[in-house]
Amino acid sequence: MERLLRGLYSAALYVLAPITVYHLIWRGFRQRDYFQRWDERYGAYHDAPHAATVWVHAVSVGEVNAAAPLVNALRATRPDLRLLVSTITPTGSARVRALWGEGVEHVYLPYDLPGAVGRFLAHYRPQLALVMETELWPNLLFGCRDRGIPAYIVNARLSERSLRGYRILRPLLARALRTLRVVMAQSAGDAARFARLGADPVTTTVTGNLKYDIAIDPQAARIAHEFGTRNGARPVWIAASTHVDEEAAVLAIHRRLLARWPELLLVWAPRHPERFRAVTQAAMDAGWRVATRRLTHWPDAGDAVFVVDTLGELVGFYACAQAAFVGGSLQPVGGHNLLEPASVGTAIVTGPHLHNFSDIAAQMQQAGALRIGADASGVAGQLEALLADPALRAAMADSGRAMVEQGRGALQRTLAVIAPDLPPRAGPGADPVRA
Repeated sequence: MERLLRGLYSAALYVLAPITVYHLIWRGFRQRDYFQRWDERYGAYHDAPHAATVWVHAVSVGEVNAAAPLVNALRATRPDLRLLVSTITPTGSARVRALWGEGVEHVYLPYDLPGAVGRFLAHYRPQLALVMETELWPNLLFGCRDRGIPAYIVNARLSERSLRGYRILRPLLARALRTLRVVMAQSAGDAARFARLGADPVTTTVTGNLKYDIAIDPQAARIAHEFGTRNGARPVWIAASTHVDEEAAVLAIHRRLLARWPELLLVWAPRHPERFRAVTQAAMDAGWRVATRRLTHWPDAGDAVFVVDTLGELVGFYACAQAAFVGGSLQPVGGHNLLEPASVGTAIVTGPHLHNFSDIAAQMQQAGALRIGADASGVAGQLEALLADPALRAAMADSGRAMVEQGRGALQRTLAVIAPDLPPRAGPGADPVRA
Protein backbone atom coordinates (compact mmCIF):
# COMPACT_ATOMS: atom_id res chain seq x y z
CA MET A 1 0.00 0.00 0.00
CA GLU A 2 2.82 2.42 0.80
CA ARG A 3 4.36 1.92 -2.64
CA LEU A 4 1.00 2.60 -4.33
CA LEU A 5 0.32 5.72 -2.28
CA ARG A 6 3.83 7.07 -2.83
CA GLY A 7 3.56 6.35 -6.53
CA LEU A 8 0.26 8.19 -6.88
CA TYR A 9 1.54 11.15 -4.83
CA SER A 10 4.80 11.38 -6.78
CA ALA A 11 3.04 11.05 -10.14
CA ALA A 12 0.75 13.93 -9.19
CA LEU A 13 3.75 16.05 -8.21
CA TYR A 14 5.52 15.37 -11.52
CA VAL A 15 2.36 16.32 -13.44
CA LEU A 16 2.17 19.55 -11.44
CA ALA A 17 5.93 20.26 -11.61
CA PRO A 18 5.62 22.83 -14.46
CA ILE A 19 3.42 24.92 -12.19
CA THR A 20 6.36 25.35 -9.82
CA VAL A 21 8.19 27.26 -12.55
CA TYR A 22 5.27 29.62 -12.99
CA HIS A 23 5.08 30.02 -9.22
CA LEU A 24 8.77 31.00 -9.01
CA ILE A 25 8.32 33.49 -11.84
CA TRP A 26 5.19 34.97 -10.27
CA ARG A 27 6.90 35.33 -6.90
CA GLY A 28 10.02 36.68 -8.60
CA PHE A 29 8.15 39.69 -9.94
CA ARG A 30 7.34 40.56 -6.33
CA GLN A 31 10.62 39.50 -4.75
CA ARG A 32 13.59 39.31 -7.09
CA ASP A 33 15.41 36.65 -5.07
CA TYR A 34 12.89 34.08 -6.31
CA PHE A 35 14.56 34.32 -9.73
CA GLN A 36 17.80 32.99 -8.26
CA ARG A 37 19.12 29.55 -7.26
CA TRP A 38 16.49 27.49 -9.10
CA ASP A 39 18.92 24.59 -9.34
CA GLU A 40 18.66 24.05 -5.58
CA ARG A 41 14.88 23.89 -5.78
CA TYR A 42 15.13 20.91 -8.12
CA GLY A 43 18.02 19.18 -6.35
CA ALA A 44 20.72 20.08 -8.88
CA TYR A 45 24.14 20.84 -7.36
CA HIS A 46 27.38 21.78 -9.08
CA ASP A 47 29.89 21.34 -6.27
CA ALA A 48 31.27 18.08 -4.90
CA PRO A 49 29.11 16.08 -2.47
CA HIS A 50 29.49 17.35 1.06
CA ALA A 51 30.83 15.69 4.15
CA ALA A 52 28.22 14.34 6.54
CA THR A 53 26.01 17.05 8.02
CA VAL A 54 23.49 17.62 10.76
CA TRP A 55 20.58 19.12 8.89
CA VAL A 56 17.92 21.51 10.23
CA HIS A 57 15.01 22.46 7.97
CA ALA A 58 13.14 25.70 8.72
CA VAL A 59 10.76 26.88 6.02
CA SER A 60 10.94 30.67 6.54
CA VAL A 61 11.77 33.47 8.97
CA GLY A 62 9.53 32.34 11.82
CA GLU A 63 10.85 28.80 11.76
CA VAL A 64 14.47 29.98 11.47
CA ASN A 65 13.95 32.14 14.55
CA ALA A 66 12.42 29.17 16.37
CA ALA A 67 15.37 27.00 15.36
CA ALA A 68 17.90 29.60 16.50
CA PRO A 69 18.24 28.38 20.12
CA LEU A 70 18.78 24.82 18.91
CA VAL A 71 21.31 25.75 16.23
CA ASN A 72 23.15 28.06 18.63
CA ALA A 73 23.33 25.33 21.25
CA LEU A 74 24.69 22.80 18.74
CA ARG A 75 27.29 25.29 17.51
CA ALA A 76 28.38 26.03 21.08
CA THR A 77 28.52 22.46 22.38
CA ARG A 78 29.48 20.61 19.20
CA PRO A 79 31.78 22.80 17.09
CA ASP A 80 32.91 19.64 15.30
CA LEU A 81 29.51 19.29 13.58
CA ARG A 82 28.90 20.46 10.05
CA LEU A 83 25.51 22.20 10.25
CA LEU A 84 23.21 22.64 7.27
CA VAL A 85 20.11 24.86 7.58
CA SER A 86 17.63 24.68 4.71
CA THR A 87 14.74 27.03 4.01
CA ILE A 88 12.15 27.49 1.28
CA THR A 89 11.81 31.28 1.14
CA PRO A 90 14.44 33.93 0.34
CA THR A 91 13.51 35.79 3.53
CA GLY A 92 14.28 32.62 5.47
CA SER A 93 17.60 32.38 3.63
CA ALA A 94 18.41 35.99 4.51
CA ARG A 95 17.59 35.34 8.16
CA VAL A 96 19.95 32.34 8.23
CA ARG A 97 22.77 34.49 6.91
CA ALA A 98 21.93 37.35 9.31
CA LEU A 99 22.05 35.00 12.31
CA TRP A 100 25.04 32.83 11.44
CA GLY A 101 26.80 34.23 8.36
CA GLU A 102 29.05 31.51 7.00
CA GLY A 103 28.96 29.65 10.31
CA VAL A 104 26.41 27.23 8.89
CA GLU A 105 25.72 26.04 5.38
CA HIS A 106 22.49 27.05 3.71
CA VAL A 107 20.50 25.66 0.80
CA TYR A 108 16.92 25.82 -0.44
CA LEU A 109 15.05 22.58 0.19
CA PRO A 110 14.02 21.05 -3.14
CA TYR A 111 10.43 20.32 -4.10
CA ASP A 112 9.20 16.97 -2.80
CA LEU A 113 9.89 15.16 -6.08
CA PRO A 114 11.56 11.77 -5.56
CA GLY A 115 14.50 12.55 -7.84
CA ALA A 116 15.13 15.99 -6.33
CA VAL A 117 14.86 14.67 -2.77
CA GLY A 118 17.20 11.79 -3.59
CA ARG A 119 19.81 14.14 -5.04
CA PHE A 120 19.53 16.45 -2.02
CA LEU A 121 20.06 13.62 0.47
CA ALA A 122 22.90 12.10 -1.57
CA HIS A 123 24.66 15.46 -1.92
CA TYR A 124 24.47 16.68 1.69
CA ARG A 125 24.58 13.25 3.37
CA PRO A 126 22.73 14.21 6.54
CA GLN A 127 23.47 12.05 9.56
CA LEU A 128 20.53 13.57 11.42
CA ALA A 129 17.42 15.42 10.15
CA LEU A 130 15.67 17.97 12.36
CA VAL A 131 12.54 19.29 10.64
CA MET A 132 10.92 22.31 12.25
CA GLU A 133 7.25 22.61 13.13
CA THR A 134 4.87 21.48 10.34
CA GLU A 135 6.98 20.65 7.29
CA LEU A 136 5.45 17.29 6.38
CA TRP A 137 6.86 16.18 3.02
CA PRO A 138 6.25 12.45 2.47
CA ASN A 139 9.03 11.76 -0.06
CA LEU A 140 11.51 13.60 2.15
CA LEU A 141 10.57 11.59 5.24
CA PHE A 142 10.53 8.30 3.36
CA GLY A 143 13.87 9.22 1.78
CA CYS A 144 15.41 9.71 5.22
CA ARG A 145 14.10 6.36 6.38
CA ASP A 146 15.30 4.54 3.26
CA ARG A 147 18.82 5.94 3.76
CA GLY A 148 18.91 5.22 7.49
CA ILE A 149 18.84 8.92 8.46
CA PRO A 150 17.19 9.44 11.86
CA ALA A 151 14.55 12.16 11.45
CA TYR A 152 12.65 14.22 14.02
CA ILE A 153 9.91 16.82 13.87
CA VAL A 154 11.12 19.52 16.26
CA ASN A 155 8.91 22.18 17.87
CA ALA A 156 6.03 20.41 16.15
CA ARG A 157 2.75 22.26 15.84
CA LEU A 158 -0.43 21.33 14.01
CA SER A 159 -3.60 23.39 14.12
CA GLU A 160 -7.08 21.96 13.67
CA ARG A 161 -7.27 23.82 10.39
CA SER A 162 -4.04 22.27 9.11
CA LEU A 163 -5.19 18.85 10.30
CA ARG A 164 -8.34 19.21 8.22
CA GLY A 165 -6.25 20.35 5.26
CA TYR A 166 -4.17 17.17 5.41
CA ARG A 167 -7.28 14.97 5.23
CA ILE A 168 -6.74 13.86 1.61
CA LEU A 169 -3.10 12.91 2.25
CA ARG A 170 -3.71 11.32 5.63
CA PRO A 171 -3.19 7.67 4.52
CA LEU A 172 0.22 8.62 3.10
CA LEU A 173 1.20 11.06 5.84
CA ALA A 174 0.32 8.55 8.55
CA ARG A 175 2.88 6.17 7.07
CA ALA A 176 5.44 8.95 6.65
CA LEU A 177 5.01 10.05 10.26
CA ARG A 178 5.69 6.50 11.45
CA THR A 179 9.19 6.77 9.95
CA LEU A 180 10.15 9.45 12.48
CA ARG A 181 12.21 8.82 15.58
CA VAL A 182 10.15 11.30 17.61
CA VAL A 183 7.58 14.04 17.09
CA MET A 184 8.45 16.73 19.66
CA ALA A 185 5.26 18.73 20.06
CA GLN A 186 4.90 22.25 21.41
CA SER A 187 1.81 21.36 23.46
CA ALA A 188 -0.45 18.49 24.44
CA GLY A 189 -2.96 19.72 21.87
CA ASP A 190 -0.37 19.60 19.10
CA ALA A 191 0.70 16.11 20.18
CA ALA A 192 -2.91 14.89 20.09
CA ARG A 193 -3.45 16.32 16.62
CA PHE A 194 -0.26 14.69 15.30
CA ALA A 195 -1.49 11.38 16.74
CA ARG A 196 -4.82 11.87 14.97
CA LEU A 197 -2.91 12.46 11.73
CA GLY A 198 -1.16 9.12 12.19
CA ALA A 199 1.96 9.71 14.30
CA ASP A 200 2.82 6.97 16.76
CA PRO A 201 1.57 8.12 20.19
CA VAL A 202 4.46 6.25 21.82
CA THR A 203 7.04 8.37 19.97
CA THR A 204 5.08 11.63 20.18
CA THR A 205 6.07 13.71 23.18
CA VAL A 206 5.56 17.24 24.46
CA THR A 207 8.83 19.16 24.77
CA GLY A 208 7.43 22.71 24.72
CA ASN A 209 7.98 25.63 22.42
CA LEU A 210 11.55 26.57 21.48
CA LYS A 211 10.44 30.14 20.89
CA TYR A 212 10.34 30.59 24.68
CA ASP A 213 14.08 29.89 24.72
CA ILE A 214 15.03 32.60 22.24
CA ALA A 215 17.67 34.86 23.75
CA ILE A 216 17.07 38.57 23.27
CA ASP A 217 19.57 39.86 20.74
CA PRO A 218 21.73 42.61 22.30
CA GLN A 219 21.05 44.59 19.13
CA ALA A 220 17.40 44.85 20.23
CA ALA A 221 18.43 46.79 23.34
CA ARG A 222 20.64 49.06 21.23
CA ILE A 223 17.78 49.77 18.82
CA ALA A 224 15.41 50.55 21.68
CA HIS A 225 17.94 52.82 23.39
CA GLU A 226 18.77 54.79 20.24
CA PHE A 227 15.11 55.03 19.26
CA GLY A 228 14.15 56.28 22.73
CA THR A 229 16.93 58.86 22.72
CA ARG A 230 15.70 60.28 19.43
CA ASN A 231 11.96 59.88 20.02
CA GLY A 232 11.71 61.23 23.56
CA ALA A 233 8.33 60.83 25.25
CA ARG A 234 6.36 60.60 22.02
CA PRO A 235 3.82 57.71 22.11
CA VAL A 236 4.50 54.80 19.74
CA TRP A 237 2.56 51.78 18.55
CA ILE A 238 3.78 49.09 16.18
CA ALA A 239 1.93 47.12 13.50
CA ALA A 240 4.07 44.02 12.98
CA SER A 241 4.03 41.14 10.50
CA THR A 242 1.03 42.59 8.68
CA HIS A 243 -0.36 41.03 5.51
CA VAL A 244 -1.72 42.78 2.44
CA ASP A 245 -5.38 42.48 3.46
CA GLU A 246 -4.59 44.10 6.82
CA GLU A 247 -2.92 47.20 5.44
CA ALA A 248 -6.11 49.26 5.02
CA ALA A 249 -7.01 48.38 8.62
CA VAL A 250 -3.63 49.60 9.88
CA LEU A 251 -4.12 52.92 8.10
CA ALA A 252 -7.64 53.30 9.53
CA ILE A 253 -6.47 52.40 13.05
CA HIS A 254 -3.63 54.93 12.91
CA ARG A 255 -5.99 57.63 11.67
CA ARG A 256 -8.33 56.94 14.58
CA LEU A 257 -5.53 56.96 17.15
CA LEU A 258 -4.01 60.15 15.75
CA ALA A 259 -7.27 61.95 16.41
CA ARG A 260 -6.63 61.44 20.13
CA TRP A 261 -2.81 61.52 20.14
CA PRO A 262 -1.65 63.87 17.34
CA GLU A 263 2.02 63.14 18.15
CA LEU A 264 1.57 59.38 17.88
CA LEU A 265 4.07 57.47 15.74
CA LEU A 266 3.24 54.25 13.91
CA VAL A 267 6.14 51.84 13.45
CA TRP A 268 5.07 49.52 10.62
CA ALA A 269 6.84 46.24 9.86
CA PRO A 270 5.12 44.33 7.02
CA ARG A 271 5.51 40.55 7.02
CA HIS A 272 6.84 40.27 3.47
CA PRO A 273 9.60 42.38 1.90
CA GLU A 274 7.61 42.84 -1.32
CA ARG A 275 5.14 44.95 0.71
CA PHE A 276 7.74 47.41 2.07
CA ARG A 277 7.38 49.86 -0.79
CA ALA A 278 3.61 49.45 -1.01
CA VAL A 279 2.93 50.29 2.64
CA THR A 280 5.33 53.23 2.48
CA GLN A 281 3.41 54.60 -0.49
CA ALA A 282 0.04 53.88 1.14
CA ALA A 283 1.02 55.85 4.24
CA MET A 284 2.22 58.75 2.09
CA ASP A 285 -1.01 58.66 0.11
CA ALA A 286 -2.88 58.94 3.42
CA GLY A 287 -1.24 62.35 3.82
CA TRP A 288 1.39 61.46 6.40
CA ARG A 289 5.08 62.07 6.43
CA VAL A 290 6.87 58.74 6.27
CA ALA A 291 10.39 57.65 7.16
CA THR A 292 11.94 54.25 6.49
CA ARG A 293 14.64 52.25 8.21
CA ARG A 294 16.75 51.96 5.07
CA LEU A 295 16.43 55.53 3.85
CA THR A 296 16.45 57.66 7.01
CA HIS A 297 17.46 55.00 9.56
CA TRP A 298 15.38 56.67 12.30
CA PRO A 299 12.15 58.70 12.39
CA ASP A 300 12.14 62.33 13.44
CA ALA A 301 9.56 64.55 15.11
CA GLY A 302 7.70 65.33 11.87
CA ASP A 303 7.13 61.71 10.85
CA ALA A 304 3.78 60.04 11.45
CA VAL A 305 4.86 56.63 10.16
CA PHE A 306 8.17 54.77 10.27
CA VAL A 307 8.40 51.70 8.01
CA VAL A 308 10.80 48.97 9.10
CA ASP A 309 11.90 47.81 5.65
CA THR A 310 14.67 45.53 6.93
CA LEU A 311 14.77 41.96 8.20
CA GLY A 312 15.90 40.67 11.59
CA GLU A 313 15.23 43.84 13.62
CA LEU A 314 11.62 43.34 14.62
CA VAL A 315 12.25 42.46 18.28
CA GLY A 316 14.23 45.65 18.71
CA PHE A 317 11.39 47.74 17.33
CA TYR A 318 8.84 45.90 19.47
CA ALA A 319 10.83 47.21 22.42
CA CYS A 320 10.37 50.78 21.13
CA ALA A 321 6.56 50.67 21.29
CA GLN A 322 4.07 50.97 24.12
CA ALA A 323 1.62 48.66 22.33
CA ALA A 324 1.87 46.18 19.48
CA PHE A 325 -0.59 44.81 16.95
CA VAL A 326 0.67 41.43 15.72
CA GLY A 327 -0.61 40.78 12.21
CA GLY A 328 -1.76 37.74 10.33
CA SER A 329 -4.68 37.83 12.77
CA LEU A 330 -7.24 40.11 11.11
CA GLN A 331 -7.33 37.78 8.12
CA PRO A 332 -7.31 33.98 8.39
CA VAL A 333 -3.53 33.56 8.24
CA GLY A 334 -3.43 32.22 11.78
CA GLY A 335 -1.31 34.84 13.54
CA HIS A 336 2.40 35.23 14.14
CA ASN A 337 4.86 34.98 17.02
CA LEU A 338 3.37 36.52 20.16
CA LEU A 339 6.33 35.70 22.36
CA GLU A 340 8.71 38.21 20.77
CA PRO A 341 6.79 41.33 21.91
CA ALA A 342 6.05 39.67 25.24
CA SER A 343 9.72 39.00 25.84
CA VAL A 344 10.60 42.70 25.62
CA GLY A 345 7.64 43.91 27.66
CA THR A 346 5.32 45.28 24.99
CA ALA A 347 1.55 45.05 25.49
CA ILE A 348 0.00 42.98 22.70
CA VAL A 349 -3.19 43.17 20.68
CA THR A 350 -4.25 40.83 17.88
CA GLY A 351 -7.22 40.07 15.71
CA PRO A 352 -9.29 36.89 16.17
CA HIS A 353 -7.50 34.55 13.72
CA LEU A 354 -4.90 32.82 15.89
CA HIS A 355 -5.15 29.15 14.91
CA ASN A 356 -1.38 28.83 14.36
CA PHE A 357 -0.77 29.95 17.94
CA SER A 358 -3.99 28.88 19.61
CA ASP A 359 -2.40 27.35 22.72
CA ILE A 360 -0.01 30.23 23.34
CA ALA A 361 -2.72 32.81 22.66
CA ALA A 362 -5.08 31.11 25.12
CA GLN A 363 -2.40 31.00 27.82
CA MET A 364 -1.44 34.63 27.24
CA GLN A 365 -5.04 35.79 27.31
CA GLN A 366 -5.67 33.86 30.53
CA ALA A 367 -2.54 35.39 32.08
CA GLY A 368 -3.63 38.89 31.11
CA ALA A 369 -0.78 39.34 28.62
CA LEU A 370 -2.89 39.55 25.43
CA ARG A 371 -5.95 41.44 24.23
CA ILE A 372 -7.92 40.28 21.17
CA GLY A 373 -10.09 42.47 18.98
CA ALA A 374 -12.94 40.87 17.06
CA ASP A 375 -12.19 43.00 14.00
CA ALA A 376 -10.20 46.07 12.97
CA SER A 377 -12.41 48.38 15.00
CA GLY A 378 -12.00 46.10 18.02
CA VAL A 379 -8.22 46.11 17.60
CA ALA A 380 -8.28 49.92 17.42
CA GLY A 381 -10.32 50.07 20.62
CA GLN A 382 -7.91 47.77 22.45
CA LEU A 383 -4.91 49.81 21.31
CA GLU A 384 -6.64 52.99 22.38
CA ALA A 385 -7.28 51.56 25.84
CA LEU A 386 -3.64 50.52 26.19
CA LEU A 387 -2.19 53.83 25.04
CA ALA A 388 -4.43 55.63 27.53
CA ASP A 389 -3.56 53.45 30.53
CA PRO A 390 0.14 53.07 31.52
CA ALA A 391 -0.78 50.87 34.50
CA LEU A 392 -2.63 48.41 32.26
CA ARG A 393 0.31 48.29 29.85
CA ALA A 394 2.73 47.65 32.70
CA ALA A 395 0.58 44.83 34.08
CA MET A 396 0.38 43.19 30.64
CA ALA A 397 4.12 43.60 30.14
CA ASP A 398 4.87 41.96 33.50
CA SER A 399 2.52 39.07 32.71
CA GLY A 400 4.05 38.58 29.27
CA ARG A 401 7.62 38.53 30.54
CA ALA A 402 6.71 36.13 33.33
CA MET A 403 5.00 33.78 30.91
CA VAL A 404 8.03 33.74 28.61
CA GLU A 405 10.33 33.03 31.55
CA GLN A 406 8.12 30.22 32.85
CA GLY A 407 7.91 28.64 29.39
CA ARG A 408 11.65 28.17 28.99
CA GLY A 409 13.09 24.66 28.97
CA ALA A 410 12.09 23.29 25.57
CA LEU A 411 15.66 23.62 24.33
CA GLN A 412 17.14 21.34 27.00
CA ARG A 413 14.35 18.81 26.54
CA THR A 414 14.89 18.83 22.77
CA LEU A 415 18.65 18.36 23.10
CA ALA A 416 18.09 15.45 25.46
CA VAL A 417 15.76 13.71 22.96
CA ILE A 418 18.09 14.03 19.95
CA ALA A 419 21.30 13.28 21.90
CA PRO A 420 21.38 9.53 21.06
CA ASP A 421 21.37 10.29 17.32
CA LEU A 422 23.97 13.06 17.28
CA PRO A 423 27.11 11.93 15.43
CA PRO A 424 30.06 10.90 17.63
CA ARG A 425 32.43 13.70 18.48
CA ALA A 426 35.28 14.23 16.07
CA GLY A 427 38.72 13.17 17.30
CA PRO A 428 41.32 15.65 18.58
CA GLY A 429 43.00 15.80 15.20
CA ALA A 430 39.86 16.60 13.25
CA ASP A 431 39.22 20.12 12.04
CA PRO A 432 36.09 21.71 13.52
CA VAL A 433 33.71 22.42 10.67
CA ARG A 434 32.20 25.89 10.50
CA ALA A 435 32.35 26.40 14.24
